[in-house]
Amino acid sequence: MNFEKVAIKNFRNFENIEISVSNKNIFFGLNDIGKTNFLYAIRYVFDRDIRKNGLIDSDFHKKNTSQPIEITITIDISDTADSDCQKLRAQLKGALLSTHTKAYIKLVAEYNSQDLSASPILYWGGDLTSLHEMKQRGYQYELDYVFNVIYIDSYVDLYSLFRKNVSTLLKSDNESDNVILEHIKATVNQLNSDISTLSAVKDFEARITPEYQKFRSEGVSVSVKSEIAVKGLYSNIVPYIKQDGDDNLYPTAGEGRKKLLVYSIFDLISEENKDIRINLFLIEEPENHLHKSLQIALSQILFTDEKYRYLFVTTHSPFVLYEMNNVSLVRIFSDTSITSASCFYTVPKDYEKNRKMLNRCLTEAIFANKVLLVEGPSELILFEKVLSVVYPFYEVDGIYILSVEGLGFERYVSIFDALEIENIVKTDNDLRYIKRSGKYSVLGFCRCNGIIGVKKLPTAPIEGNGVTEKRELYSENKSKLDELRHKYNVFLSKVDLENDLDEFLHNELVTYLGVENPVAYLQKAKHFRMVELVEQISDADCRKIFEHYNFACLQEVVK
Repeated sequence: MNFEKVAIKNFRNFENIEISVSNKNIFFGLNDIGKTNFLYAIRYVFDRDIRKNGLIDSDFHKKNTSQPIEITITIDISDTADSDCQKLRAQLKGALLSTHTKAYIKLVAEYNSQDLSASPILYWGGDLTSLHEMKQRGYQYELDYVFNVIYIDSYVDLYSLFRKNVSTLLKSDNESDNVILEHIKATVNQLNSDISTLSAVKDFEARITPEYQKFRSEGVSVSVKSEIAVKGLYSNIVPYIKQDGDDNLYPTAGEGRKKLLVYSIFDLISEENKDIRINLFLIEEPENHLHKSLQIALSQILFTDEKYRYLFVTTHSPFVLYEMNNVSLVRIFSDTSITSASCFYTVPKDYEKNRKMLNRCLTEAIFANKVLLVEGPSELILFEKVLSVVYPFYEVDGIYILSVEGLGFERYVSIFDALEIENIVKTDNDLRYIKRSGKYSVLGFCRCNGIIGVKKLPTAPIEGNGVTEKRELYSENKSKLDELRHKYNVFLSKVDLENDLDEFLHNELVTYLGVENPVAYLQKAKHFRMVELVEQISDADCRKIFEHYNFACLQEVVK
């Protein structure tokens, strides 16, 4: 069974939106943009406890109660051997033909001006144009026998959750418990008896009886009896932490520890239903109260544990996404109205063992509004320095510099394009020797063609691979390269970072680095020596770099 689409009309932030989804989904965007409302749209369809509350006028987009709220979920059920497909097909019955490979579940809520509310009605079937109204018993629809929603809020009260589910979590049919129960009963009786013999109790009885008899003397006395009773054996138990090798119990006071215990409890609850119903996990901002290391550990569980087969997560943290794979990335943002863009992300096979390395770069960048992709750490260090001087609040405005570090530009560009995140590429004019030919392939030109998906630049090999040859190659194709800048946001270096910098800042580099050949010096130990340079360059140098043609990508990124 595979989730495919969620379409929402006239609900809260969403006027009319359709999002491609999968079984594991990550929703991200600015605060108050609609991530929580998207989860609530799913909850209104699948969660009886939310649905039974109905909807009010503020649930309608801009309070437009003249049009109904419509939420439609599309699910692929073509795999008839899949147990979850079988569960859904079994409930759909007459609403589904054997030839149908999709299941459509639709909620419609029309506003009643007399009741000042809207009651949701559910429909389903295998043909979107001819759906059947679901049968209903009270607040329970047929759908509720198929799906079990596990909603984990960003702030969950551990103790309320534990008390609410204590009967599910604590079960025992062990006969030896009967002996313990009898012992508990005898202990409570003895406790009540002992309390009645306390001197304070006897003193009160001795003083109250004469006072009562003043009103009515009928040969009676007042006695006080303890009536402690166990109203539910587990009604007052709470979880504590026990350290290995320590018999003492410690309260779960830390919010991070509570959060982990909450996830553990929800895991146990989901186990109770997994053979009967399909568990849907809807999780809001799981990073709250968790240290970075615990967020990464949680990421490992969420994206690799089969238990979380159907997952919808909202987050602001890249650490929660370090282990993501085979997920739909859904960016919710505001243009003229609330809209979205999504893409399905799979870790390439050649990066399976280095998933964290690839994901770390990507997950930090997808939260940005604009991304500048650069070759490596040297560009990253220099450009961060320049922007910190020229445009100090660039990060606040959602600008992010991403070093691809040998992972390639195309993979990142395709993801950012799909998510409608503006991206600018700055890459080197590389050449590569062709064996037994005496010539060099124009690797930088080929890379640019690959990024834009069109052959705009010539790819014929050239003779020579020095700085002069690279500058001549650039000069001969400058008009085409400028077109790439203006039309595709792809900026090719004339040579490379160090030579392009040296072209107009040579004297300053010589002074700062104390060498006659600053290019060779910088390229020998790129990372460390670029750090050495940026610690010395002045604000005036930074502005000069920012304004120069060779580094026009910086002007583009702050537009």
